[in-house]
Formats: sequence, structure tokens, C-alpha cells
Amino acid sequence: MQRKKIVLLGGGTGASTVLRGLKYFPVDITAVITVSDNGRSTGRLRKEFSTPAVGDIRHVLSNLSTLPDEVKNIMEYRLSTYSDLNGHSMGNLILTAFYQETKSLKKSIEYFSKLLKVDHTVLPLSEDCLTLMGETYDGEIIEGEEEITLAHKQYKKIFYKDEPHIFPEVFTKIEEADLIILSMGSLYTSILPHLVCKDVAECIRKSNAKIMYICNAMTQPGETDNFGVSDHVNILEKYLGKDTIDSVIVSNTVLPDYILKKYSSEEQKDLVKIDYDNMKNRKYEVFEDDLLTTNNGTIRHDSLKLSSIIFSYLMK
Repeated sequence: MQRKKIVLLGGGTGASTVLRGLKYFPVDITAVITVSDNGRSTGRLRKEFSTPAVGDIRHVLSNLSTLPDEVKNIMEYRLSTYSDLNGHSMGNLILTAFYQETKSLKKSIEYFSKLLKVDHTVLPLSEDCLTLMGETYDGEIIEGEEEITLAHKQYKKIFYKDEPHIFPEVFTKIEEADLIILSMGSLYTSILPHLVCKDVAECIRKSNAKIMYICNAMTQPGETDNFGVSDHVNILEKYLGKDTIDSVIVSNTVLPDYILKKYSSEEQKDLVKIDYDNMKNRKYEVFEDDLLTTNNGTIRHDSLKLSSIIFSYLMK
């Protein structure tokens, strides 16, 4: 029997968490990853070598790898030194080296995938060095993905400084997909960077695939304060079109008060509310489960539980 095809759109930690569990299921996965990050190691490499952002791609490939954890962890290892190498992850440096040789981000990803024994496909949204822009509700224009996050403001509009050239294979994979997943992650800097591309949004709308959104567990300071599940969906459908999302996965885990207080006081983050009253008249199906873990006091989605829900929905 031919495997079902999943296309996941996202970036960074959220996408990696989903893929870490989903790779164990009998499906074909294509992860389309944003390339506009300009912070930390990735941002420094962009400036020095004029490359698209490689950090989120590295993180996704590490989590899709079938090699032992000891090897994968080396790719995530950040150098601690007094030189200019300080803070760079090994995987970022290797991907940048591939890019310097090939002048192609896709080729670099293919070589890195072989190195890490990745059995699925990872595509960049674009091979351009993209700059993400945000317009706040008071009319301020903020330039740069890192700056958008650090501003702690709500955004009226997210867009790119220059019109991106979308990698052509992205459209093909979306057209062939059985399920399109909008991964949890930063709403404005991990998910919307895909949907603000009108051609991508239109391709998703025209696809025969079901569209699933995995809702964030926690709010983002300033950006999504007091947001419920329905607020996240409304923002996504502002770009995709009303009633385009078919299903939403949400967590109903009851977390210890001390962890919630820690997140609230130290990171200004709160649990995303499951606002049932606002969701009851919507067309999307809601899958609700105990999906969060709190290892070492850090809130994370259980990737295998999450993947089990996705696979069951796909095969239904």
C-alpha cells in the first residue's frame, strides 16, 4: 500500500518536536522550513557568509535523523570559546560549509540528510536570504525575525522585505499531500512566514489535502497574550481564508501551579486557553488530549502522543 504523504510547514523547535515522533510512523514526510531567522549563530553566519538561515533546518534534520542520539547531539552542540566560533552549533557550521561549496541550500540539505541518515524530505521555503517584517497595530514597522520576537508586540501584518522566490518543489509537495500540518511554534515567526506568501497560501487552499493545525501550548510574550485556541486559528485563517482548517490538536494537560507561575514570572508566558465557547460554531474538528510533559521544569509536547493523533487522523 502506498504511504500517505504529509507536508509540515513550520520552523525551529515546534516542527522538530512533531517530526521527532512522526518519523517512526509509516508515512512520507516533507518538512518545509522557514529561512528568515537572523538571531544567534544563524544570524551571524548569514551576515558573514550571505547564506539563507540554516538553524531551523539543522534542528529539523537532527530530529529526523535515524542515527544514535550521541551522534545527533553533536550537531546540536554549541561551541563555547573566546573566539568568533563561540555560540555556533556544529550543525550550522557544517551546513554553511556545504552551502559554500554547492551554492545551493537544497543540495546542502541533501548532503546533510545523507550524513545524518534522514529518510524524509526537508525543503527550504526559499533559497533567498529573506528578511521578515512586522507591522504593529500602532503602525511601527519592525525589521528582522529576532527583532519581531524581542519587541513583544502584537502584529497587524507580517510580510517580507523583498518578495520571496518560493522553492518550486514546495508547490509540488503541497499539491501531492494527503495532510498539511501547520506546526506549533511562534505564530508570527514560524508559521505565518509560509502563509504570507500568497502563492503558498493559494496552493494550500487548492490542495485536496486536509489541513491540520497543532496549537501552541503557551502564549508568546506581547504577541499572543491572552490568546485562546480560536484566536490562533483566526490569525492563520486571516491569511489562508475562513474555514480552511479542518482539524486542530490541543492539549488539556493540567500542569503544576509552580511550573505555570515560573513561566508566567520568568518568561511572561501562560497556557493557551481552550476557549470552547468560541470554538463550538467553527467547522474544524478538535482533538484534545493530555499532550504536555514537564521534564526538568520545561514544558514540551509529547512527540509520540502527538504523532499518534496525527497518524490516526490521517488513516481515518
